[in-house]
Amino acid sequence: MKMVFISARSIFVKRRVSTLPHLSQRFKQTAENEIVQMFSIPNPEESEKPQEKWKLSRRDPSVRMLDERFIRILKIFKWGPDAEKALEVLKLRVDHRLVRSILEIDVEINVKIQFFKWAGKRRNFQHDSSTYMSLIRCLEEARLYGEMYRTIQEVVRNTYVSVSPSVLSELVKALGRAKMVSKALSVFYQAKGRKCKPTSSTYNSVILMLMQERQHEKVHEVYTEMCNEGDCFPDTITYSALISSYGKLSRDESAISLFDEMRDNGLQPTEKIYTTLLGIYFKVGKVEKALDLFEEMKRAGCSPTVYTYTEMIKGLGKAGRVEEAYGLYKDILRDGLTPDVVFLNNLMNILGKVGRVEELTNVFSEMGRWRCTPTVISYNTVIKALFDSKASVSEVSSWFDKMKADGVSPSEFTYSILIDGYCKTNRVEKALLLLEEMDEKGFPPCPAAYCSLINALGKAKRNEAANELFKELKENYGNVSSRVYAVMIKQLGKCGKLSEAVDLFNEMKSQGSGPDVYAYNALMSGMVKAGMINEANSLLRKMEENGCRADLNTHNIILNGFARTGVPKRAIDMFQNMKLSGMKPDGVTYNTLLGCFAHAGMFEEAARMMKEMKDKGFVYDAITYSSILDAVGNVDHVKDVSSL
Repeated sequence: MKMVFISARSIFVKRRVSTLPHLSQRFKQTAENEIVQMFSIPNPEESEKPQEKWKLSRRDPSVRMLDERFIRILKIFKWGPDAEKALEVLKLRVDHRLVRSILEIDVEINVKIQFFKWAGKRRNFQHDSSTYMSLIRCLEEARLYGEMYRTIQEVVRNTYVSVSPSVLSELVKALGRAKMVSKALSVFYQAKGRKCKPTSSTYNSVILMLMQERQHEKVHEVYTEMCNEGDCFPDTITYSALISSYGKLSRDESAISLFDEMRDNGLQPTEKIYTTLLGIYFKVGKVEKALDLFEEMKRAGCSPTVYTYTEMIKGLGKAGRVEEAYGLYKDILRDGLTPDVVFLNNLMNILGKVGRVEELTNVFSEMGRWRCTPTVISYNTVIKALFDSKASVSEVSSWFDKMKADGVSPSEFTYSILIDGYCKTNRVEKALLLLEEMDEKGFPPCPAAYCSLINALGKAKRNEAANELFKELKENYGNVSSRVYAVMIKQLGKCGKLSEAVDLFNEMKSQGSGPDVYAYNALMSGMVKAGMINEANSLLRKMEENGCRADLNTHNIILNGFARTGVPKRAIDMFQNMKLSGMKPDGVTYNTLLGCFAHAGMFEEAARMMKEMKDKGFVYDAITYSSILDAVGNVDHVKDVSSL
């Protein structure tokens, strides 16, 4: 074998440098002799290893198993006369099995393409779907998607090639993986037009491809077409895809109906289908339905997975049933499942929202036990929960330092949480330094962070700094959201610069950013502060005419304005209208009215209001008592009133 390798190498070198005709002829003869020597089949009696893989197949003499020697000749000489000569020496007949075998060899893709084209021109040979599919797989692996699509078109148009439903499925999948969705659909309908009758599996390939590309509306069209075939029925895969698509389109009732239809057709839902339905039930507020479905899933012998449990804790957390959600943590361990980082992040988020910080940090510390590496979401959840629970700034900072020490890069949201937290704890300078750090790290301007800073600077009466920050955001960000405008308008109104606030409100409208409820509320608040109650009330009507729905804060602002006028009737009328429209008053609403009644000397009305307030479950606070004491100046009298 060593002599053969040296000889072949010498042939390769001489063929490159030789130009003399007589030498060329000699080298040609030598090359042919070497190829014959490399591929000649030894006499089995003389062979030391008769079990070698290159021996003749007794069942099919036309086919030999290709060995390393043939691969070497393809790598040295590529595809051409020398490789053809090797086939002749081996006396291999070009058939479909041979073509498939050569396409499976680890050689350059161009060699395979040239061989495939050469084979297609051989007399008494015609490529079939198996050889075409072998080439298509090679082209996909080499990412030659243009050539792959041209080959697929050749398959579909070739009247001698039979395209079965399974072949069509594979063609669709290949084009789908190449992100050539429109071409995949074109091939599907071309093949269908050639009387290739798609099966459920073929339709599923199209549906799954469309789902992957988030073309959920198109999924419904293909499903309808499938059902109209008459003898092509959806299976579990079809229902799974459809239910998931309908869920993403928020067509929740359609998804639930499909689930019922599936069971009526005698098909057993999979874990994925159950999990998808659980999420839909929780989304539409049918918590008990979701819990019943979870139990049905287990009774049916379909074991919940980590994804199922994740959907459960998300849904229960959203419904405020935190204890049940936390209990699922124990259940998942009991079922022998290992929680993943997504499950644990969701659990920590639920605990953080209700202020159960100690349990949250315990879950974080257990992540290592489950071999889960904390992500930026994990750290963000902890940092936000600490700020919300009024933890010390030093404790929050230590978690931020730990995050960076563990090699987890802060995200834009991390900085936003920290800046907002520092602003709320009067660490404005620290927040400004973080904003600079964000910029240095290449993060785009974060409107939420700017909102927090502008608001904090306004509260600190650093109006010029707030204005500079607002201008900086406009320069760097372009179209500023109405939320940022609202914060700036609110600050201008607070410091008595109402005309500037109005100008900013109009500027926002001229840029195409329709004012939202926050922007309207900010301007109305400034108007009330300036004593322009009627103008604020007119803006409320205009807001509703423009299709922007007022919220509770809107009504409280106007109610406060009416209370300030010393004419309680307008405040009472608005309060009644609020309740008639379904708006539920809060503590601010009741306290505003109490102050209004007390200042007008309407103590009986104030007493009734306090009783109503108490009946609604509101606890009297310092503002409540202050409203009465300020007008009456008699603590004992207030105690009598509050006991009614």
